[in-house]
Amino acid sequence: MSDDATARPAKHARCATCGAVVPAKAENPAFPFCSSRCKMVDLGRWLDGSYVASRPLGPDDADELDRIVSLSTDPDTLH
Repeated sequence: MSDDATARPAKHARCATCGAVVPAKAENPAFPFCSSRCKMVDLGRWLDGSYVASRPLGPDDADELDRIVSLSTDPDTLH
């Protein structure tokens, strides 16, 4: 098996609003969105009630959120 066949595919963060590839946090002040526009669209969706928490958040949820944030800001997981 060659090195190419065993290499993991590059992971790219995707904008939750439009699906575009999101530049790394160091290069993009709107991270985790692709642009300020998409960031504001997302905020508007929260404010108008389009997005809601599915259940009350508990203490275990904070650990999961920390794990997700660390993955999204780890340069080794974003290529």
